[in-house]
Amino acid sequence: MNRKLKSAAGNQDAKPALTPKLRFPEFQDAEGWEQRTIGGTCRLKAGEFVSATDITPVVRDGLFPCYGGNGLRGYIRSSTHEGTFVLIGRQGALCGNVNLFHGKFHATEHALVVTPHNGFSAKWLYYALRMLNLNRFSVGQAQPGLSVGVLNDVAIATPPEEEQQKIAECLTTLDEVIAAQSQKLDALKTHKKGLMQQLFPREGETLPRLRFPEFQAAPEWVVTTIGNLKPFVTSGSRGWAAFYADHGELFVRMTNLWRDSIYLDLTDSKFVQLPPGANEGVRTQLKEHDVLISITADIGIIGYVDANVPSPAYINQHIALVRFDAAKLYGKYVAYFLASDKSQRLFCASTDTGTKAGMSLIGIQKIEIMLPSLPEQKRIATCLTSLDDLITAQSAKLSALKTHKKGLMQQLFPSPEEVEV
Repeated sequence: MNRKLKSAAGNQDAKPALTPKLRFPEFQDAEGWEQRTIGGTCRLKAGEFVSATDITPVVRDGLFPCYGGNGLRGYIRSSTHEGTFVLIGRQGALCGNVNLFHGKFHATEHALVVTPHNGFSAKWLYYALRMLNLNRFSVGQAQPGLSVGVLNDVAIATPPEEEQQKIAECLTTLDEVIAAQSQKLDALKTHKKGLMQQLFPREGETLPRLRFPEFQAAPEWVVTTIGNLKPFVTSGSRGWAAFYADHGELFVRMTNLWRDSIYLDLTDSKFVQLPPGANEGVRTQLKEHDVLISITADIGIIGYVDANVPSPAYINQHIALVRFDAAKLYGKYVAYFLASDKSQRLFCASTDTGTKAGMSLIGIQKIEIMLPSLPEQKRIATCLTSLDDLITAQSAKLSALKTHKKGLMQQLFPSPEEVEV
């Protein structure tokens, strides 16, 4: 990488300059970035103590946001700052996180408030400090923390103020696009949740509030339990770690189930390779239309095995498999019904508590389920699938935007390793 030297006259902590991989056209021929320390760019000071009893989770007139080490804690009558400020979390496992806040607010003693020196932009510092991964400078085990003294000596590369403004404007615009996409995704998820509340009957009722025209005159839904439908119910087995491999047959874990969708999230997949003749977990090989349910820790996360899930695939002891007769029951409908608010309350009420929360296979078979005719089951599932497909597409757009921002920041800033040389 091209390195340019700049005179350190008048700048006690200046070091050899650096040039990022990507610069805006008007700065292509400018001198390299100066190497300074965080203490040479801003003043760090902890906020003021506030009692937890003074904080309310509900915003009301006369109250101001209260920010701690990990972001918003609630709302309080007092304020410590007004304007645009960067806050650095200084205590806890997430210490070193960097956030940007606007307006009038109260910063607690667990947050370091960043006040830029002359010639430095608060918004630029926000992005620059995020690039430094400040958590690596924390000390302590049970309660990790950051000291102002240590942070003041951390190296940071700084461009001229005009270039700071340009970088901050670019990344702020991208953040606004990401925020708009996130709001769009949240709106779709909210719409889906409301639609499911209308497509499935409420407590004590046997008809939904919203029914497709072709089923308006159809009979009331049948109330039964999973066990009464005589499905094949089992769970995976232990000991799969010995068979982990970089490639092979898919191994589905709880991390592949997510509450936003019944689709399996296979972006972080594990694979197994069974030795010849091994029958470990053969009875839990997944088939299309299988319904998966998490039965330990976070109970009741629902997954559905569609045609996109490769075969063979296996599960471990933390997941239960429920397989119905496809000629009588549509597995995808069951998955959506079990993911509904009503069913999730039943899962919570049926959870076995102890040293580790869990749910038995017998408990799963006692879960209540409501069934319309098979054609109506498929119509409901098709409707929700279309919405899930849209949510998945919008989620992919959001992920792509975040990935683009991450790559852009890596090009707009010298890497922390270069700065520390």
